[in-house]
Amino acid sequence: MSDTSAPPASPADFDRANPLRPDAVRVTGTTGRGRECELIDNSGDGLPRDELESILAALVREGRFGFSAASPPGGTTLDPARGHSAHIQVGGKLYRLLVRRYQARIEPF
Repeated sequence: MSDTSAPPASPADFDRANPLRPDAVRVTGTTGRGRECELIDNSGDGLPRDELESILAALVREGRFGFSAASPPGGTTLDPARGHSAHIQVGGKLYRLLVRRYQARIEPF
């Protein structure tokens, strides 16, 4: 997964700009430390469930969930609510993958 520009500064800003679709698919799992985590396919493309489960397993394996403070590009302060973003390819199509705390979302471009 390649890093991309950071998502909006505030999770509320992002959620307002990208509401969950009525057909969003949720896949849940457990982190290595026993916390529940989830991957939400908000692409509207009906990505295969086995692919979603594989992505979630990779995120858990790589330790991508949990508390991690990050600063905005060029910033000097840490923001515990700030997430991380990446590009992923599923079935030949590119998507945004946004991870905040214990939730990851797949979004279209």
